[in-house]
Amino acid sequence: MRYDLVIFDNDGVLVDSEPISNTILAGYLTELGHPTSYEDSLRDYMGAAVHRIHDIVMERTGQTLPADFDDTLHARVFAAFERELVAVDGVTDVLEKLVADSVPYCVASSGSHERIRVGHRRTGLDRWFEDGTVFSAQDVGRGKPAPDLFLHAAERMGVAPERCVVVEDSRLGVAAARAAGMDVYGFTAMTAAETLAGARGYFGEMAELPALLA
Repeated sequence: MRYDLVIFDNDGVLVDSEPISNTILAGYLTELGHPTSYEDSLRDYMGAAVHRIHDIVMERTGQTLPADFDDTLHARVFAAFERELVAVDGVTDVLEKLVADSVPYCVASSGSHERIRVGHRRTGLDRWFEDGTVFSAQDVGRGKPAPDLFLHAAERMGVAPERCVVVEDSRLGVAAARAAGMDVYGFTAMTAAETLAGARGYFGEMAELPALLA
């Protein structure tokens, strides 16, 4: 394999969480008086840290979200995860191959550490990710599309950015990887390839990924 580290996004790449979380987010924002469709949520917030929601609402309306917005949103999302969340089809086969080939990998997510762990426990992916391989936007000052999170993950894993490859399914994530000087492959199961412009390549099923990384 031509890379020394594979960095996975989490939501939509490892766990099939985007339909769940964006449905809940759209409903909650609408409930608070900020009409938001599921499609709006995907367009504006997919791949972003929660602070982006506050920033966009303030920018568009001049209003602040409730002080307990983050806690309420997370509680609703986590409850839905416990009922519905599954791993992305085929991702365990990819992880198994990386382990067999002795290729280091990690996860770098806009979600909180708690969100990552809740999802991994629910789907059984926790067995594939030790504590030292899980990185969150909580760990850095700026979330995607800033490069900080991916650069932090590379530094902690001891790999130069140019030797890393990122697996992403959001335009913000692709932009962050590019800004970090890393190759990035766009997962198009939920996101059109044109939305992920700038990726080195695209794939629609996890079974295609190992060949792209080889």
